[in-house]
Amino acid sequence: MIDHVSLQVADVAASRAFYEVVLGPLGMRPVDVGDAVGFADGTRFPFWISPAQRPDDRELHIAFEAADRGVVDAFHRAAVSIGAEILHEPRVFPEYHPNYYGCFVRDLDGHNVEAVCYLPAA
Repeated sequence: MIDHVSLQVADVAASRAFYEVVLGPLGMRPVDVGDAVGFADGTRFPFWISPAQRPDDRELHIAFEAADRGVVDAFHRAAVSIGAEILHEPRVFPEYHPNYYGCFVRDLDGHNVEAVCYLPAA
């Protein structure tokens, strides 16, 4: 289980807008806290973005759990709607898990962001 992840980003406002769109289907909403933005899934804040502290940040991979495969598909549609780079369209990745259904996109700072569901097809 992930408690929270924080990314340092080059442009907090642009990244906030990006994540607001792609994380919306996962039920996460942004809350501004000073220079940072927390994304809440109810009462928890499992994901944060804040201003970069150094220019040479490296790619990070973060996977968000989706309630079902339809949510993974909605994550994909949301990313496409804002022109995000799609690394892997939604599909089953049996090399990870027999029911691993995921979609991978690249965010504005080069991070690999995924929505994943472990449930079998309905």
